Amino acid sequence: MQRITITIDDDLLAELDDMMRRRGYPNRSEALRDLARAGMKEVALDEGELGACFGVLSYVYDHEARDLAKRLTSSHHHHHDISVASLHVHIDAGRCLEVSILKGSSADIRHFADGITAQKSVEHGELKLIPRNDGDA
Repeated sequence: MQRITITIDDDLLAELDDMMRRRGYPNRSEALRDLARAGMKEVALDEGELGACFGVLSYVYDHEARDLAKRLTSSHHHHHDISVASLHVHIDAGRCLEVSILKGSSADIRHFADGITAQKSVEHGELKLIPRNDGDA
């Protein structure tokens, strides 16, 4: 492990200390390591370097929009090779929340998620990618 020195302005340090208290970090080093890992993951995602991964796609949609539920279901069936499981929740009389677990290459998962969230009447779509370890089946 290496020891480094950084310079942070007072406002940013106050935000860091506040986040540490809220999340229960024992020290600044642990908090900064987690923030660095999260930042490097975001860079890898932006650059498409993640490779094999799991994805969690969550989105809200209007189930009464013309043929939307049918198109969404069809899309999951057409991508059965990456679609592992889905959870469907009725939010209210007109909206549903769907959470889909996906497994495959980050490019394939991102492409699938973009196709879902780009549908008219799909709102609040979000994809989280989680790197796979080589031992993951």
